[in-house]
Amino acid sequence: MRFLPASDTALLVELADLDHALALYRAVQAQPIAGVRELVPAARTLLVHYRPEAIAPAALVAELRARAAAADLGPAHSAAVRCVEIPVHYDGEDLAEVADMMGISIAELVERHAGQPWQAAFAGFAPGFVYLAGGHPSFRAIPRRPTPRTRLPAGSVALAGDFSAVYPAASPGGWQLIGVTDLPMWDLRRAEPAYVQPGFQVRFVDADASGRHISLPPVPESASNQSPAPVQTAPAAIEFESVGLQTLVQDAGRHGMAGLGISPSGALDAPAMRQANRLVGNPAHTPVLENLLGGLRLRCHGRATLAVTGAAAALILHSADGRQWPLASHAAVALDDGDVLALGAPTAGVRCYVAVRGGWQVAPVLGSCATDTLAHVGPPALQAGQRIAIGAVPPQALRATQPAEVAPVNLPRPGDEVTLDVLAGPRTDWFASDALALLEQQTWQVTPQSNRIALRLHGAQPLARARHDELPSEGTVTGAIQVPAGGQPVLFLADHPLTGGYPVIAAVARHHLPLAAQLPVDCRLRFRLVAPFADLGAAETTAPTA
Repeated sequence: MRFLPASDTALLVELADLDHALALYRAVQAQPIAGVRELVPAARTLLVHYRPEAIAPAALVAELRARAAAADLGPAHSAAVRCVEIPVHYDGEDLAEVADMMGISIAELVERHAGQPWQAAFAGFAPGFVYLAGGHPSFRAIPRRPTPRTRLPAGSVALAGDFSAVYPAASPGGWQLIGVTDLPMWDLRRAEPAYVQPGFQVRFVDADASGRHISLPPVPESASNQSPAPVQTAPAAIEFESVGLQTLVQDAGRHGMAGLGISPSGALDAPAMRQANRLVGNPAHTPVLENLLGGLRLRCHGRATLAVTGAAAALILHSADGRQWPLASHAAVALDDGDVLALGAPTAGVRCYVAVRGGWQVAPVLGSCATDTLAHVGPPALQAGQRIAIGAVPPQALRATQPAEVAPVNLPRPGDEVTLDVLAGPRTDWFASDALALLEQQTWQVTPQSNRIALRLHGAQPLARARHDELPSEGTVTGAIQVPAGGQPVLFLADHPLTGGYPVIAAVARHHLPLAAQLPVDCRLRFRLVAPFADLGAAETTAPTA
């Protein structure tokens, strides 16, 4: 076992193989460790999220060693294994290339992929994305693509490392595409949203050769992942005359969903969310609106008190009688019936947060109102013409509106140079000896391909690897700086995948995550290493018993 820091709030435990990783996962689930928030099992690692104020890293390592020594290496005890079939059209973009790589024909590749069952091992990357182990012995160490595609179609059937999987939704991805299925892997309207779950047995079927069609029973319509319904009779509501480039509902996120492949998501600039709520007297984690690059116009029906924080953007109040005047941000604003509040384009930062006293009446999805843009979980992006009622927070939870506790942060503008503190990541040994120094010394430009999932960065000199083999998929954290084979870093934000297969060279310190969320395109970024790599304990430990 090795214990590697993944961030200042997470530890990566490296084990011998998948069986040992799952055994430790089950052991910690059966005997929880105080201060541990979340566990993410993967191919041969267990990512442990913890609260540093509740448990020190050395104490956490000791507890994990004890659990590993007593772990059962056998399969999880369960009822009869469920078997599911997935029909596949084997026409993927990489099918011929993978067959050539394996030295076999396309027909032989299809026959091997569909010829014997796969075991659903663990969830990751996105809801409904399950890593399938086993299959034909020749499917071993299939390399990922040098640079991940920015968008793969939903239902893509793929290979990478020792695993196969189906992408449940359109998303970025670096696996080799061999086909596509029409069967939905994830649907919140079903009683069991995930078609494949860890512990299942999966058999792929050549849909074109067999003519097989597998249909699921119809599912009832549900509001669980739909836009808030129009409100006509609420005592007060906000109408969206325009929503700008993107306006989402966000809160503190949904934690504890790693078993379903769901990352926490939530507001990217959490301090701005909390400050907006305090300004209007809400509990700090009440849902807010997260607006990207301004262009938001809110018309009040009834009376309401709002506050806007985050990016520096001009606020204009258009009163119902035709007057207008500028307003200060980071302060409570009272609106009368017919008033319109308009947010201009930010002059610094990129994301504004809008809270309304009483809260936005939006139905939670899986316990949270956060919108996860990778997983497609939570309320969809808001649209012009929608209305949302206000006043969902119980009156007894409201407090008096409060002035800002701290002055607004000076946020970056395009072209500015910003420095983020980072800690050396768990896979620094996968890079050339000078890569960590280059990460610090070189400036990195934020590219237009950035979003809530990640900031895609570009530097004049790519980060070179010392190892070029495939890294088995492992858990990732918000702030992780992952480096694909092309050498240009990707900085994960809140909607990042739970697991990834490219090595992480460093991770942004938690106190700088809100700043990372406000970096505009063309901002120049530097990293400052504040904690070198430290193996927290590589000494031998008793292996799990069979």
